[in-house]
Amino acid sequence: MSVIRPSVLVTAIIVVLSACTTVQVTKPPVSTSKPAEGPQEILRPTTFSMIPGWDKDDLREALPPFLASCEALIKKPDWREPCLVAREVDAKSEKAVRTFFESFFVPHQVFNPDGTDNGLVTGYYEPLLHGARKRGGPYQVPLYRTPDDLLTIELGSVYPELKSLRLRGRLVGNKVLPYLSRAEMARSGALTGKELMWVDDPIEAFFLQVQGSGRVQLADTRETVRIAFADQNGYPYKSIGRYLVDKGEMTLDQASAQNIKAWFASHPTRQQELLNANPSYVFFKEEKLTDPNKGPKGALGVSLTPQRSIAIDPQYIPLGAPVFLATSQPGTDAPLQRLMFAQDTGGAIRNAVRADFFWGFGSDAGEKAGKMKQRGLMWALLPKAAVVLRATR
Repeated sequence: MSVIRPSVLVTAIIVVLSACTTVQVTKPPVSTSKPAEGPQEILRPTTFSMIPGWDKDDLREALPPFLASCEALIKKPDWREPCLVAREVDAKSEKAVRTFFESFFVPHQVFNPDGTDNGLVTGYYEPLLHGARKRGGPYQVPLYRTPDDLLTIELGSVYPELKSLRLRGRLVGNKVLPYLSRAEMARSGALTGKELMWVDDPIEAFFLQVQGSGRVQLADTRETVRIAFADQNGYPYKSIGRYLVDKGEMTLDQASAQNIKAWFASHPTRQQELLNANPSYVFFKEEKLTDPNKGPKGALGVSLTPQRSIAIDPQYIPLGAPVFLATSQPGTDAPLQRLMFAQDTGGAIRNAVRADFFWGFGSDAGEKAGKMKQRGLMWALLPKAAVVLRATR
């Protein structure tokens, strides 16, 4: 196998962590534009009065996650003033919080590069698994640490146009080759000795990788720990729901996370076949669960807030920015319109109007995340200082 060429890096090595396997699509919010020809401006200034549902959201719930974002954003000049002022806002006054956001930010409707203004909104959550630090009894499925031979190369340092992309691979002689796929790792036993802990359910372990993080209740030590994303083998995620649909095992509208788990349980001889349909593999690290009410840390480096944090594509929306999302509740047409915060990213989150909605921890959050595949509109709130700078360029 030859050395990986720069020209194929984008399609070959983007880390993809899909957060939803549901394929039922509900009606989109009312669209205000049609596809346009030629290059389009992604973020277009507008007013708060033009945002559907802006006046109905209780923005008091939005202030704590904004302050969390400020832990990372306050070092940036454009964000320093709003972050400092936010600390002094009366958190109990909805009017005061609303005045703050409307005074310090300019809303920009988000458009896709093709000129359309709506996109896909999926959901993800933090699951609970049952396991042990030592293999034994029902605990036979390993969760792995990052292997020592996995190379991670920041491509932006070599190719500026590939900023924020990474190459994962392994060194064989003097060549960098793709790392082992899920099937190759299962056949070779290459990860033996890198077990972080053991859990009791292979399909739950798989969905833990899809979500990117979770919690494990340990039977042998009677503690609950957080398992966080550490790295990935470099292969793009492929939906096992889509695989089952293509094989004729279920229809498109049946391919929810819940139905996939049921199929897996009823087909024991085909379980590895289904898992191997997705070559992507996630490695984990253990973290202390200091506050059970807080979510895992996202790409911004701050704890996610249930139902107020989203994953976005940072090529189009600044990581950490407030983003008003107008979509619908999972599997329904009921409006879901609220101010969210772009605190995470994901390999499957690729486009301007594209969001992954963090539902929180546990089975109820999992039910909602598993059913969520809606259409939505988005507005990014940018600090006025940043807007003035853009206008003067």
